[in-house]
Amino acid sequence: QVQLVEAGGGLVRPGGALRLSCAASGFTFNNYWMHWVRQAPGKGLEWGSRSDIGGSRTYYADSVKGRFTISRDNAKNTLYLQMNSLKPEDTALYYCARAGQMSFDSWGQGTQVTVSS
Repeated sequence: QVQLVEAGGGLVRPGGALRLSCAASGFTFNNYWMHWVRQAPGKGLEWGSRSDIGGSRTYYADSVKGRFTISRDNAKNTLYLQMNSLKPEDTALYYCARAGQMSFDSWGQGTQVTVSS
C-alpha cells in the first residue's frame, strides 16, 4: 500500500542546485512527519532533514543546514528537497522516508545525486 517515489536526481556541478521530489501514496500523507536521508557509496545512512505535518517546522543536519530546504505540498502528497550550493560530498543516493514510532517505517527506492566537475 505505502509507496514513496523519489525523483529529480542527476549530475550537477559543484555550486549548482537540484530539486528532489517524493511522491507519496497509500497512506494519509498529512498525518506524518517526513524525512530526507542519504547514503553515500560504502557509507551508512545519514539523516538530513525532516518536516512536520504542515511543513512549517523543519530541522536539518549541520552538514546541510543553510543549503538545503525541505518542504511539502500536502494537497499533492509530495515532499520536496531544494538543494543549493551543492558540494562533491553531497554525492549520495537520496531517500525520502516516513516517520515511524522510533525509526523510519517506509522508504522510497531513492534518487541518485552526483556532484562533480
